[in-house]
Amino acid sequence: MTLKIDCFKAYDIRGQIPIQLNAEVAYRIGNATAEFLGARRVVVGRDIRLSSAELTDAVCKGITDAGAEVLDIGLVGTEMVYFATAHLGADGGIMITASHNPADYNGLKLVREEARPISADTGLQDIRRLAERDRRLRVNETGARTATDIFNTYIKHLLTYVDVSALKPLKLVVNPGNGGAGIAMDGLKGCLPFKFVDLNYEPDGTFPNGIPNPMLLENQAVTSDVVLANNADMGIAWDGDFDRCFLFDENGTFIEGYYIVGLLAERMLQKNPGAKIVHDPRVLWNTLDIVASAGGEAVQSKSGHSFIKEKMREVDAVYGGEMSAHHYFRDFSYADSGMIPWLMVAELVSITGKSLSELVGERQAEFPASGEINRKVADPAAAIQAVRDHYAPGAVAANDVDGISIEFEDWRFNLRGSNTEPVIRLNVESRGDKNLVDTKVREILLLLENLP
Repeated sequence: MTLKIDCFKAYDIRGQIPIQLNAEVAYRIGNATAEFLGARRVVVGRDIRLSSAELTDAVCKGITDAGAEVLDIGLVGTEMVYFATAHLGADGGIMITASHNPADYNGLKLVREEARPISADTGLQDIRRLAERDRRLRVNETGARTATDIFNTYIKHLLTYVDVSALKPLKLVVNPGNGGAGIAMDGLKGCLPFKFVDLNYEPDGTFPNGIPNPMLLENQAVTSDVVLANNADMGIAWDGDFDRCFLFDENGTFIEGYYIVGLLAERMLQKNPGAKIVHDPRVLWNTLDIVASAGGEAVQSKSGHSFIKEKMREVDAVYGGEMSAHHYFRDFSYADSGMIPWLMVAELVSITGKSLSELVGERQAEFPASGEINRKVADPAAAIQAVRDHYAPGAVAANDVDGISIEFEDWRFNLRGSNTEPVIRLNVESRGDKNLVDTKVREILLLLENLP
């Protein structure tokens, strides 16, 4: 039976349960992925959503019917599938997760060998076509589904990014948002000297405290308040599948991911002198300044995990960072992790004796940024072109690497469209003038509002 599947996105698969994504669709995707990869072994992991177990069973059946072995690593975070796929030498990996989407959604993230991403332009649409057709791949000898434990090896790997002996007994608020981050934290806690204050810690697929998405302003106050109430050194919050972490300083202030990119770039260059650092084009002056001062080489990439990972492999970069709180590490198979960044920042606080606000405060003053501002528009491409036409003639530089980036002597901005919705995303930064940032944000938003 031919089946139309409409939950394939640019980088992964997301859909509402059971309308867009259900056991039949999951079976087909698992089967098609194994066929597309010509796989012998595929790693499969799942998040804590209530629908994930049923979808996992269906995915695994699709893979084993195609003759491949499933290495089932159980209840994990997305980065653990990346780690296991590379560490075990598997031909691919599938993570059943919808990250920070609503509770009635779920999805799949797919990688090939070495945890290389599979996105729309590197196979995702081929898998969709295989999944939608009448014929399923079934072999005479089905594969096995083998429970596989990589947890302790994964935890040991995480700890290689810091000098545990240099860590101080910091007090840290940790907020998984009832997502999966507590799974990894349980393995790390006994290895670290920190005092942890747990918040919304237990994995719970009903999300009793709301969907874990710390990017949303309304979700940040709970972590901030607990940091202040406990006089903590730092707060950490994660999205549901914990491939991103979000940091709060000792004052409970949310730290934009842009400035964490700078911190991690500097630290990785201290450990790897002269290395390459990959960054996205949305905001970049702070990163460029830090990388140059530390003797590294900055390399720009389009936003999005598949582009960042591809560029990192191409230039052999030691680290890549996006302002969206995705942080990528060469020794982590060029994949993103939500655990390595907070460990490294806690190490920086420990060895420098500076608070997190001190570590980022000077950079925030020197290169203030607006944070990402989203606006719905009827025609994103036309809106972006109109803004380009308005600003480019007087600019020092302009490029179309990812949306438009237009630069002047003392300020710059990037405006890009969303891959999944009729939204454009604006980022503005300046050299030391926060008032200028605010003025230019208002100016550009007014231009957008007055478009015909």
